[in-house]
Amino acid sequence: MRLKYFAFIICSFTLASCNDKTTTTQKTTDHRANSLDSISKTKEKEKLKPLTANDIQLEKDFSYDKHTLEDRYPYKDTTREFQWEKIKEKIAYVENFQTLGGSYAVLQNYKNRNREAPVVKNFRRNAYTRVSDTLGVERYQSAPLYEEGETKQPILYGRDGSLVKLLSSDTLAMVKVEGVSFDGNWDVPKRYVKAIGDTIKWNHIVVVDVKNQNICTLEGTGKNWKIRSMNPATSGRHKPPHAQETPTGLFLIQEQKSKMFYYGDGTTVIEGFAPYASRFTNGAYIHGVPINNPKGSIIEFSSTLGTTPRSHMCVRNASSHAKFIYDWAKPFRALVIVID
Repeated sequence: MRLKYFAFIICSFTLASCNDKTTTTQKTTDHRANSLDSISKTKEKEKLKPLTANDIQLEKDFSYDKHTLEDRYPYKDTTREFQWEKIKEKIAYVENFQTLGGSYAVLQNYKNRNREAPVVKNFRRNAYTRVSDTLGVERYQSAPLYEEGETKQPILYGRDGSLVKLLSSDTLAMVKVEGVSFDGNWDVPKRYVKAIGDTIKWNHIVVVDVKNQNICTLEGTGKNWKIRSMNPATSGRHKPPHAQETPTGLFLIQEQKSKMFYYGDGTTVIEGFAPYASRFTNGAYIHGVPINNPKGSIIEFSSTLGTTPRSHMCVRNASSHAKFIYDWAKPFRALVIVID
């Protein structure tokens, strides 16, 4: 009888011990699972959290190293600089809208090839006697932006080369878009909208600074970006009726020409050409030093680069730097951001 009693006690103790181990193991497994789930959720939140300028890391790693400027450099009786904080803000913006995904398109109406846009409500005429909207964007070479559901008269204009996100099929008569280069949701006639897909990753950016008259190129993804070049440039000036400022904003490089021939002001006579030209909005190209001879040879550098605005809207560079951009920044695969 005593043996049976002791056997019962031992068996009960063993079972209790086994149950304790099973419970402990289960708690450990549950704890690890909860920890992994928590880590996963934290990473997901970090991934979705919008980047700021403080998150962007810039590193100088030049692919083009001629005519290179310092971060800050003297100009006459003042100092000029590369506005890295502002540039990091722009990069963060680019990364954030790409993180959200979607299908993208570009607005196009170079030289009104897709038809002159209708006159907007509350239009005005600018110093060039051209119709413009309340934000100063000209009718010429632009796409009309209609309030959603409206078809009678547009409210604003979207510059040629502006980036938008598609909110509807691009085959509809009026395509619904969300502005990336500008604010708001709009309807745009399909003739002005060129779809460019949802698989593009914009990791090549050219930044033009019209205040400091310089240009830089950057390449990267996420938080880490490399500075590929830092050079002097000359932007467009306000001088009616022919020369215009280079507009600020975000644009796509749309086409490239090894030689961009140009007319003399007010004529249809070819006066010369600019080498290695990359067009980003309207008639604005990033190009090399202009040669006022259609049959002339390429000039590498001009003493006017990096001084004061003096072009017609384009952004002049050293010709070898223009060629670097021409080779490095492909149409619809690279952004141009103009800051002031």
